Parts: sequence; structure tokens; C-alpha cells
Amino acid sequence: MDSPMCLVKNADGELCVEPEAIDYLMGLKQKVVVVSVVGLYRTGKSYLMNKLAQKRSGFALGATIQSKTKGIWMWCVPHPEKTDHTLVLLDTEGLGDVEKGDSKNDAWIFSLAILLSSTLVYNSRGTIDNDAVEKLQYVNELTEMIKVKSSTDNEEEGEGTQFAQFFPNFVWTVRDFTLKLEIDGRVITPDQYLENSLQLKKGYGKKMNDYNVPRECIRNFFPSRKCFVFPSPTTPDNMHRLDSMDEAELSERFREVADTFCRFIFQESRMKTVIGGHTLTGEMLGHLVTTYVETIAKGNVPCLENAVLAMAKIENQAAVDEGLAVYQKGMDDVKALFPVDINQLSENHLRSETQATQAFMKRSFKDENGEFLKALVEAISNHTADLFKQNKDASEKKCKALLEKLSALMDQGMKAGTYATPGGYELYCNHHDNIVAQYRAEPNKGVRAEEVLEQFLKDKSAESNSILQADKQLTKKEKKFQAEKKKTAELEQEKAALNEQKAEMERTIENIGRGQEKYLKEMKEKMEEERNQQQQEFNRTLDRRMQEQKDLLEKGHKEKAELMRQEIEEIKKKNQLERDANTRNQEALLDELKCSKAKPDNSCTLL
Repeated sequence: MDSPMCLVKNADGELCVEPEAIDYLMGLKQKVVVVSVVGLYRTGKSYLMNKLAQKRSGFALGATIQSKTKGIWMWCVPHPEKTDHTLVLLDTEGLGDVEKGDSKNDAWIFSLAILLSSTLVYNSRGTIDNDAVEKLQYVNELTEMIKVKSSTDNEEEGEGTQFAQFFPNFVWTVRDFTLKLEIDGRVITPDQYLENSLQLKKGYGKKMNDYNVPRECIRNFFPSRKCFVFPSPTTPDNMHRLDSMDEAELSERFREVADTFCRFIFQESRMKTVIGGHTLTGEMLGHLVTTYVETIAKGNVPCLENAVLAMAKIENQAAVDEGLAVYQKGMDDVKALFPVDINQLSENHLRSETQATQAFMKRSFKDENGEFLKALVEAISNHTADLFKQNKDASEKKCKALLEKLSALMDQGMKAGTYATPGGYELYCNHHDNIVAQYRAEPNKGVRAEEVLEQFLKDKSAESNSILQADKQLTKKEKKFQAEKKKTAELEQEKAALNEQKAEMERTIENIGRGQEKYLKEMKEKMEEERNQQQQEFNRTLDRRMQEQKDLLEKGHKEKAELMRQEIEEIKKKNQLERDANTRNQEALLDELKCSKAKPDNSCTLL
């Protein structure tokens, strides 16, 4: 992408997606790292985003008091350090713009930035004092603007932890910082400065509550926090031409902090994930943006769980289509060779089926009842049945044409009366046996070779018998012997045709068994992978909450620390219950699939 484009348009307080930007995301198959910057208008947000894009210009900068960015603008660039990943930069409309006069609109912009990001950069000016924290008022409203799950037993219980588990990392950038980083004469880091600014005060009453609530929200919702303090980049007189100034003209300390900030974002910002720990591609992000914005436009509250389920449905259907396409492409080579024998066809089928399943598993997620895997299995099964029929038809056509060609001279002889003479039956049998021998010697006749030959011999039976009975050179006894010999040959050919059909059926059953074993193995591995992703996601949040509880204890907030300890114990129990329930559901699904494997008589048909 050469330059930023508008992703979410804000027109007269109404949010809507820009189709061109969504189309771009839909074509982006790489995993994405999404970094959003939010903050009060005219605080230099766009400069930071241009810096992350490693471009001197792109996002609109301005030197007046008028906000330059409206809605949410997007810039997709190759990730500087993660190969085959895209860095998606989202520059948001400045909060608190007096021209809008609608704080609700600001809250939705802020909420969207959180929902879409893997790292959220909050940009402010001056210092992190009580006024700066209070201006981050939108954090207090998050529980009203965003739902994690569509329904919970207790909406309030563990809410902060639920949000923290799915919210982005939080980076506070303080611009034009002029203070010394010291507390009581002790030099501190920017991170310590942030944590000190978020410390809670002891006491009760409205004033104390007003002070503590926004800090508690930031601590609870964003357990992973980082801070950078930027000195002024240049003199006030030069600020109007900041976007055109050469890097060397900016203050050295400002450049050092900006470089450190960029390195941190590039190295520490994780890939965008959703509930369950599934990483997103640009295409999936496009679905997510559309779902959230459309939900807001309808006056509803965005729900992470519902959005992910809607996205999973779209993505899983795409995974089915992709898996089937992989199978069809894999079978094209063997299809061009029809007719082929059952072994060659089966080996190609199993190989293509494995590739199709792997493609499906790589793309699918949250296919919790195996609905989409079953759809892929059914689609492959239908296509396989059609291919096997095409192969049979090609074999039958080739074999019939071959026998017609080989028997042409004998048919002419029949019309010419060549065999209607004494000794004609022996001549007929020689020609007949020669036709069968040449037919058997012909390679690559396919799966209907014996069956077509059987029918050919039956069709020639009456003809052969009439010549036998009319041959005056043979005695009655010799005619009886020849008739019995002919009957034995026909029975042997019938047996050969049956063996051919039996071999095909056995190989087909073997294919089904081997295919189902692979499906079960792939699904079991996928379930285990998703369980591990969910647990890792939970463990990260739990570790941060436990550290938060430890900090509260160290600062003497014993009551709050005890409440958090109880909350941590409760969410651990809840998480274990959910894991146990998921495991039981997954085991039940695997048992259903095994049932299908064990009963090929269709008494339990799933695969």
C-alpha cells in the first residue's frame, strides 16, 4: 500500500466502512500485527504512525488547531522484522475534537481501536497527571461499549479479567515531556513513571473513588503497559513544518526515543488474535472490521464472541472451499490419464485428500462441532464418487473400443461364411482366443477390463455355439466336450470380473478407513492446538493479574489485593470448568466420528 486509506468513515457522527479499504484487506492473506494510535486531537499521533511506517509522510499532519484525521485511517506495510507478516497501522480521529461536540462518537472510535488492535498506543502531551488520566475517560466506559461474551452467568463477575484477556497491549506515549524522571530524588524509568501515575490512593468517598476508578480501569483492562516520554522534537516556531523537516534537524534526544519506540513496537507487538488465540490474516481482519462497524451502526454493542463466531463461519466455509479446490487440483493429473487402475487412482485420492485436509485445518478455527470438516468430507466424497465413475466410464469405453477393433476381422469372417465349413469351429476358436490374448496384453485398460471382457464373451456365446453345432467335422462327443470347455472359460471369466469388482470394493473401503483415520488424527491435533492457544492466552492474562495483585499488596492496598486474589481464584476455577467442558465436547465429537468409521453400513453416518 503506497499511502494510507480511510478504513472507517465518520460522517456526521455515523460510522461506516470504506469498501475500497475492506477490499484491500480481503486480498491480504498474510498474518497481521495491528497497531492503533489514539489520543486527543492535535497531539502528534499521525507523526508516530508515519515513523512506524518508516516514511516521512503519509498520515496527514497539521500545524493548526484543526483535527486532520477523521474516522480511522489504515496503512498496511510489510513488517520490518517479521517475514511474511503485514504491519497494519491505524490512525484514529483525535478524541475531544471541539468540532464534533459528541463524546459518544469518541467512545466508539476508542472502542474500535481497542477491538481491532494487538497494540494500542495512547498519545498525550505534557505529563501523566490526574488531568491526563481523566481525559482517558473512555476506558471507564468500556464495559458499556464492548461485550466479551454474548451471555454470562454474572455480567459483573471477572469482567476486568475477561477484557484483559482479549485487549491489546497498552503503550502510553507522552509528547513534549519536560520534567525530570525522578521520584524523591531517585531516577526512574518511563515505565516506572507510568506505574507511579496509576497508583491507587487509600481512602473512601466520592473524591477518592473518582481518582481511583480510571486508574483501576487502566490497570485491569491493560495489564501489559509500556511508556515512552518524548521531548519536544524542535522549537515551537518549527512545529508547523515538522513533516517536511529532515531527521537531522530534529532534536537528538527526540530521535533516540522515537527509534526506541519503533523498535519496541516492531519487536514486541504480537500478531492480532481473537478469542481462542487464533491469529488473524488481513482478510479475517476485514471481516472483523465490517462486523464491528455494522453492529455499532445498528445501535448495538459489539460483542467479541459473536464477531469471532461470525468470522469463523465465513472463514471455515472458505476453508472448505479451499480444501476442496486443493483436492480437485491434486486429482487433475490422474484424471488426465483416465482410465487408470484402482491402485493408482486410490493413491492419488489419498494423497490429495491429505493435502486438502491439511489446507482446511490450517485455515479453519472454532469448528467446534466438526460441521465444516464434515462438509469438506462430504464434498470430497461426492467429487471422488464422480471421479471414480468417470474412470469406470473411460475404462469401459476404451475396452469396448479395443474389443471392437480386435474382433473386426472375425466379424467379417462371420458375414463371409468363413466359419460355416467343416473345421470352422476350430478356426473360430483360434481367432477368438487370439482376440482375448491380444486384449489381455493391452496395458492400461482400467478398472472395467474383466467386466467388459465377460460381457463380450457372453455376447459371442450364441454365435460360438451355432458355429460349434454346425461344424460337421466334429462328432457329437467332441461337440459336447467343446461346449463344456467353453462354459468353463465363461465361468472363469465371470469369476475374474467378480474378483475385479471385489478388489475395487476392498480398496474403496480401505480408502475410507485410511481417510477417516487421517481426519480423526488431524482433528484431534487441531483441537489440541486450539486448547493450548486458549490456555496460553489465559495464562498470560493470569500472570499479569497475579503481578497486579502482588503490586497492590506491596503498596498496602490489602483489601483490594484480597478482592483481586478471590477474583483470580474464581477465574481459575471458571477457566478449568470451561476447559473440562470443551474437552468433553471434543471427545464426544471424536467418538461420533469413530462411530462413523466403525459402522460403514451407514447406521452411524457422519464422515
